Amino acid sequence: MKKTLFDKVWDSHVVDSVENGPQILYIDKHLIHEVTSPQAFAELEQRNIPLFRPDQVVATADHNVPTQDQHLPIKDALSRKQVEMLTENCKKHGVTLYGLGHEYQGIVHVIAPELGVTQPGMTIVCGDSHTSTHGAFGTIAFGIGTSQVAQVFASQCLLLSKPKSMRISVNGKLKKGVLPKDVILYIIAQLGTNAGTGYFVEYAGDVFENMSMEGRMTVCNMSIEMGARGGMIAPDQTTFDYVKGREFAPQGEDFDKKVAYWKTLVTDEGATFDKEYSFNAEDIAPMITYGTNPGMGIKIGESIPEINDASFDKSLRYMGFEKGESLVEKPINYVFIGSCTNSRIEDFRIVADYIKGKRKANNVNALIVPGSQQVARQIEDEGLRSVFEDAGFELRQPGCSACLGMNEDKIPAGEYCVSTSNRNFEGRQGQGARTILASPLMAAATAVEGKLIDITKQLN
Repeated sequence: MKKTLFDKVWDSHVVDSVENGPQILYIDKHLIHEVTSPQAFAELEQRNIPLFRPDQVVATADHNVPTQDQHLPIKDALSRKQVEMLTENCKKHGVTLYGLGHEYQGIVHVIAPELGVTQPGMTIVCGDSHTSTHGAFGTIAFGIGTSQVAQVFASQCLLLSKPKSMRISVNGKLKKGVLPKDVILYIIAQLGTNAGTGYFVEYAGDVFENMSMEGRMTVCNMSIEMGARGGMIAPDQTTFDYVKGREFAPQGEDFDKKVAYWKTLVTDEGATFDKEYSFNAEDIAPMITYGTNPGMGIKIGESIPEINDASFDKSLRYMGFEKGESLVEKPINYVFIGSCTNSRIEDFRIVADYIKGKRKANNVNALIVPGSQQVARQIEDEGLRSVFEDAGFELRQPGCSACLGMNEDKIPAGEYCVSTSNRNFEGRQGQGARTILASPLMAAATAVEGKLIDITKQLN
């Protein structure tokens, strides 16, 4: 029987099945952070159940942590308590923790790949919706709720119904200035935020084959934003080269054996998907969002569409935009470059390359937040810090930062923020904040100009 990549990984992890019902799926790696783990640890203790496989769990502090003065006690009482509880729980249950001050600390979906924890063919879960990031390696990776976190703690398994399969193919050559973030924003704008509900997506075609691992992670990260359970890309030489030599990757002969297996993780010729979509790379341009979900996106040169719908109208009222309006020349006072979508070294190289020799506009507060301590060190080692500081950008310490209003880095009410993160919901970056999602290049250009610009005119 011909199998998809998803089928191959899923089927190899099924422990048991209920006839015509759910299946018990073994989980290879369980990633945890300070926000969704305390209740799950408490449930284990209430029921007197030990943590089944502590060596399969990796923990870090990321969502609530400040991005300044990380050597000092956390000021916010709730954030401090959550980080303390994570530390206590990991110590008590023998879990590896990369907490504040550790050389590997960072955003959970940045550190696992860069440490070689994420490897092709795995099943990976985390109490965080953007776990789909790890699908870039040909893994089945998805977010779970707190009760499921407790299930995995207790059994290293989950009871699940197998999702349907979808393939999204993009072929052709991307235009100048079109980044992986634009590709996924374009796809979501075309298909809508419910298109993936009930599906696991495989991204295929030469556009994804030609992407770096960082780019693939950006694409898979936002699979959840079209409602999909997750997204994945078949592992290839780019994947193997990225994993090789990393801290927790297999070494020597073991690595070669793994690669031999990883090479089998491709969709068989003739395998069928429940749904398929195809797009041409040439149709994609630098993208921005104008509304309050990631599907409300337009090419930078387009105007807001004329749609008659009550929820659409409500979204535009929140954003302070009008139907038919172009957002080019719209003044912007905040720019955030970071998050589990775009806080890897490749993202910061793109920004530094654009802003070198330029200054940010006086009206703009521009934050650069690396995704991990390792990325922060790369920024230093490659001399990017001076590029950012000379341009007036503020370089912070690693964390989720202004992606979500859960820490100190909030956007003031009523202000616009061009953000490289993944969600533009009402209040996502702080109560009343208005988020415009974009690529690192668009964000950098906005910071320099103090307003949204049509970057394609500069590049051409």
